[in-house]
Amino acid sequence: MNVKTLLYIVIVPISIWLVSSMKLENLFKKKRTYQIATFYLFLALGISYLVVNFIYDFYEVSRIIQ
Repeated sequence: MNVKTLLYIVIVPISIWLVSSMKLENLFKKKRTYQIATFYLFLALGISYLVVNFIYDFYEVSRIIQ
């Protein structure tokens, strides 16, 4: 298992937990629970992608410097 996969396994649940604490229901129409849940999921996955790539790039640069 490579480093990027391990990072995804760690970061995705953390980002889902963080996004679930946000209250964005006011941006959507009433009774649109599936759309809200899908938006939360996509937002969490997008944040996870950005964080994992940042950490992985930082890891790769630190390996090159050594």
